[in-house]
Amino acid sequence: MEYIILGRTGVKVPRISLGTWSYGGAAESHGLGVGWANQIDADSRNALTAAHDSGINHWDTADVYGSGRSEKIIGSMWSDIPRQQIFLATKVGWDSGPHKHWYHPQYMRKKMEESLINLKTECVDLIYLHHCNFGDEGEFFDDALEAVRRFQEEGKTRFLGLSDWSNSKILNFIKAADPDVVQPYRNVMDDNYLSSGLKEYIEKNNLGVCFFSPLKHGLLTGKYTEIPKFEKGDFRQTIKAFKKPDLIKKMQANKTLLEKHFASHPEPVLRGLVDALLTNVSGGCVLLGQRNLEQVKSAAVLGQALSQEDAAWVRELYGEGEVTSDE
Repeated sequence: MEYIILGRTGVKVPRISLGTWSYGGAAESHGLGVGWANQIDADSRNALTAAHDSGINHWDTADVYGSGRSEKIIGSMWSDIPRQQIFLATKVGWDSGPHKHWYHPQYMRKKMEESLINLKTECVDLIYLHHCNFGDEGEFFDDALEAVRRFQEEGKTRFLGLSDWSNSKILNFIKAADPDVVQPYRNVMDDNYLSSGLKEYIEKNNLGVCFFSPLKHGLLTGKYTEIPKFEKGDFRQTIKAFKKPDLIKKMQANKTLLEKHFASHPEPVLRGLVDALLTNVSGGCVLLGQRNLEQVKSAAVLGQALSQEDAAWVRELYGEGEVTSDE
């Protein structure tokens, strides 16, 4: 497993880190699926054990993943895995509770306390503001930032992070937020990390960066042979790209090309899709969902950046572009 220093945190983490959104299982919010269906807790625990054994010591979760289910599963592991060996990140902001906006300070504190209980820890290593929806005029930003700064002063978190699906939204608040780590959406199909200016800002300021949804929720792997039907409460129900037969066929064709191009690698498809994101990224990692033992085994053989030529070839296959509107 190859490691990097996560920006100014000074912490060494694997280039392929662990995303645990799926560990929350199926979930709904306002009638829309926001989770991942058909996740078994035993698979999640086995994956966490295998990740630790493989050197994947950076685990990312959030308070809303299964309304705390993902956090609780992680918190159940400390009898077998030393807590201090894991760089643990969670998030706050997607649960507005009884309030009319996302970042109400008192409710953020309630959620922070719940996360610490769920995770069975006195301090998380990193807490993100989960998104950049701070009101139409950014009017809730100052209170949200003050809340997480207080958490840091009180020893509830070591570092602060900023996340969003949109790089432009992140850039609107990144200077004022001054996060230690940034978590943007990025994959080889939806990628404006360079063109948006976010890459330049992060490198200039020595921030850590962790890319989420590198497989576009599994679509890019080409494993789907027809329009999939997802269970109730599954986030992928809301993604329009899964409903496009021509796109699904293209992903299958690309899968074949990746298998041929990276035939010497044990995971040729993931080698192309995931490791392309590491090319020219020195202080960052990819948060890869790992739902079971097999997926951890696959993740453990990734993490070496592609050459410039191979990365360009992969991007040409998938078509580098802006984040799609259905996200």
